[in-house]
Parts: sequence; structure tokens; C-alpha cells
Amino acid sequence: MAICSAVLLGVAWPVAAQNPQVSEKLAAVKQSIVANRQALSQYNWQEQETISVTGDVKDTKVYQVQIGPDGQQQKTEVSNQQAQQGGRDGRLKKHVVEHVKSEYEEYGQQIAALAKQYNPPDPQKLEAAYKQGNVSLQLGGSAGTVSLVIKNYVKPNDSMTIALNQATKAIESLYIDSYLTAPSDAVKISAQFAQILAGRTTLPPHW
Repeated sequence: MAICSAVLLGVAWPVAAQNPQVSEKLAAVKQSIVANRQALSQYNWQEQETISVTGDVKDTKVYQVQIGPDGQQQKTEVSNQQAQQGGRDGRLKKHVVEHVKSEYEEYGQQIAALAKQYNPPDPQKLEAAYKQGNVSLQLGGSAGTVSLVIKNYVKPNDSMTIALNQATKAIESLYIDSYLTAPSDAVKISAQFAQILAGRTTLPPHW
């Protein structure tokens, strides 16, 4: 099971934990996270959440998001588009549809809770991963970007890829490969970050 999967092409080249280039890029990522938090406190944006099973979209929600006084994201659902069910709507089928709908809602809540553990990234967790040798550079991505791959960030054998714009030192995207309770229940999350423009609302994370 997966949501909003994305593909970042490239070959990951593991490097030593104390490699100066990795340390430099990681410092830029942490600085970008702090700057992003400060900037977003003045804005609100829309976030789209899509749940798909084996490539079939089951539910798409849109939220209005803002940073609350406690520094945490506060979400308000503004749209919920569910997959249409075909055929006649008898009593039994209606019961089955409602049951399936409930399962997708619960699954979506689990996905959302998992996503919060990755997005936004935690500078302290990134530093801990770096010291444990779980951070590597990924070459061959989009022009002008460099990617850091963080392994075992939240769960054993998970991975998070952070694409950093080398010119602006800003995070452009996240790609997370994780799971809920077991690796067989795979979850893929992608987040794209837009530049904040003065005088208008932005649309940062999409996952």
C-alpha cells in the first residue's frame, strides 16, 4: 500500500559518516528546516493527502494548514474526494461500502501519523543519524540539486531522501520509504516544497 509515490532517479554512493561534504550538506538541510519553520509561522497553505492501493486512488483529501501558537501544524479539512463505487446501491452493498470507507479513513489516519514523524525532518534526528553513519550522498538527481539519503531514521530499514537546492540551500522535496507495522505493509510518502512568495499564500507540502 502506498500514497503519492514519487521517483527520484540516481545512484546512492555510501560515504563515511565524517565525510566533510556530507557534513556540509547536512548543515545546510538543518539550516533550511529552521528557516522554513520560522517563515511558515506567518503563512497558511494547502496540503493534499492521497491514499492509493496498488496504484488505485481510493481517497484524496485537501487540508488548510497553519502553524499554531505551540509551533505545531493545525489542519482543517476543506475537501474530501472518495472513489466512486459502481453498480446498484443495495442495503448489503451500502454496508460493505461504509465498512471499506471506515477502513480507508483509519488507514489514512495511520499514514498521517507516520508522515508526521518524517515531515518536517527533525534536525536532532538527522544529526544522530549522521553520527551513526546512516547518511549518504545521492548523485544523479535533478540539475542543481543534491540529495541526502538517511537510513533507519524512524524505523529499522526505512529511508528518507532529502533533495537540497545547491544554489538556494533550500529543501525541494522529501521522499520517504517506510512501513506501518511491518515491512510488508509498505508506505511511500513524497513531499514537494514551494518557495514562499511575499504577499501571498503558498502551497508547501504535498504528500
